[in-house]
Amino acid sequence: MIKPIPRWRKLHNEEGASLLELALVMPTIMLILMACIDFSRAYFLGIEVVGAAHAGAEYGVQNISDIAGITAAATSDAPDVPNLSVATPTHGCECADGSSSVANCTSAPSCTDNMVYWVKVTASAAYKPIFPWPGIPSTITISNSATMRSGS
Repeated sequence: MIKPIPRWRKLHNEEGASLLELALVMPTIMLILMACIDFSRAYFLGIEVVGAAHAGAEYGVQNISDIAGITAAATSDAPDVPNLSVATPTHGCECADGSSSVANCTSAPSCTDNMVYWVKVTASAAYKPIFPWPGIPSTITISNSATMRSGS
């Protein structure tokens, strides 16, 4: 003979409890996963922008007046960034101690020390998150500048 299950025992049945817990926790896990994906994409874009500005500045200290070449070096360093923008690079001369600087080296600065050349490259890209987050703009501009100096 089958013994009937007492009524209080039916109320403590745990069948399906794990499924209910998963259903309650899954939206939070998915939200965290989506945030990780968006943050990782923004971080990758930031690394690419930094690398592009640095590559342009490296090329610029070797070819100080080749503005088109500096821009091309920065752009070609970040081929995975379709909307990369490189502002017009600037260059100039300054004293090694940084006391006096002249843009475009139109005239030599008055230095007691050695004169050095410098180049500054600014790269930027627009980042658009995949998911609309409250309080976060729909488009974020990520930019970075790299300035390098070389001896005369």
